[in-house]
Parts: sequence; C-alpha cells; structure tokens
Amino acid sequence: MSVVNVTAAEEYQKYINADKTTVALFAADWAEQCGQVKDALEELSKITGEKLQFISLNAEQFPEISMKHQIEAVPTVIFFAKGSAVDRVDGVDIAAISTKSKKLAESASSAAATGQTLEDRLKALINTAPIMIFMKGDRNGPRCGFSKQLIAIVNDTNLPYETFDILGDEEVRQGLKTYSDWPTYPQVYVKGELIGGLDIIKELVANKELESTLKG
Repeated sequence: MSVVNVTAAEEYQKYINADKTTVALFAADWAEQCGQVKDALEELSKITGEKLQFISLNAEQFPEISMKHQIEAVPTVIFFAKGSAVDRVDGVDIAAISTKSKKLAESASSAAATGQTLEDRLKALINTAPIMIFMKGDRNGPRCGFSKQLIAIVNDTNLPYETFDILGDEEVRQGLKTYSDWPTYPQVYVKGELIGGLDIIKELVANKELESTLKG
C-alpha cells in the first residue's frame, strides 16, 4: 500500500475515521522537504503493510483542516486513530516519523492478535491495582509538578498503589482523556472508578476524606 494523495475533505475524513491508524502528511508543492518525507512514508508503507494507511494532502488547499491541527509549517505528519490525532512530528525528522509509525503498527498488530480494543486496554489498565494513578513519569520519578505533588500526598497515606507513565504511551495518554472525560493529568482511579486529579485529591485532604476515598 502506498501513500494516497487526498484531494477532497470528505476523502480525508473517511481515512482518518477508519479503523486503521492513519499517517497523514501535510505538505506543499513548493517545499522540497515534503518530497523527502513522502518518500520515507512510501518506504514505511511497504514495511508496515496493511497495519497502517498513509495519506498526503496539500495543507494550503485545506486551510480549515490545517488550522484545526495547528499546522504552522510543512512538512508536518499527524498520526490519527479512529478520528483523533494521537501523535505528530513537525518538520523533517525521518527517524521520529519512522519510530512512531513502527510503534503504532506494532500496537495495531498486538491489538489484532488479542482482539483487544483501546477501550478494553484502558479498562484493564485502570483495574491493574485498587489505586491506579496515571501520571507524567512514575512514582519514583514524577515528571511534572502536579504529578510530584500528588505522589507526595498519596505516599503520606501509606496505602499501596500503582502508577502508569502516560509519557511512554501516546495511545493511552490521548485515549484516557476521552474515555474518562477528564482532560488533564494526573488522574487517580480507585477500583476502576475515576476520583479525579490533583485538585480533587487536595479537596479530599482538606475534608479529611482522602484515606476513606482511596480505600473505596
């Protein structure tokens, strides 16, 4: 399967809303670098086979789509899963495009092999432990101030918990926001139910309800 040149907005929507993950190149005829990226996508399409689909569209011919995805320069590559942008590479970074494409192809393969959808995977992750925290970094190395504060608070309860680093899995990072209808991280789950983020945890501390809530 090679890179498909998209010439209509309806065609673009059909591709990005498909069950397959779509790799979309936003290009322009005048930019030589776009040709380099397109050649790389052609090669990747041979390697990944039927697991991914590759499309190319002229960013200037689709201003609304380009604006929606904040395309400020070409080439830009955006990765779509079931209509949602799950990752992107701005500029000519063939190595990053290749790595991300192969990773998405692998996750598509494992999902196909197990028959596991993203929703199934998220449910399984949320229920990995009675207290599950999705954060930037992990319990031993939080990678943002909010995550660091949250871990310090939860550690004070001495209750056992597990963490998941959303920085290492873009599919989970984006998918969980939609699944839980909670747009930010960290997110705390107790027995599979969303409790909330740092603000909610701080409220529970203030009301002396944190421990009882985390025990479920």
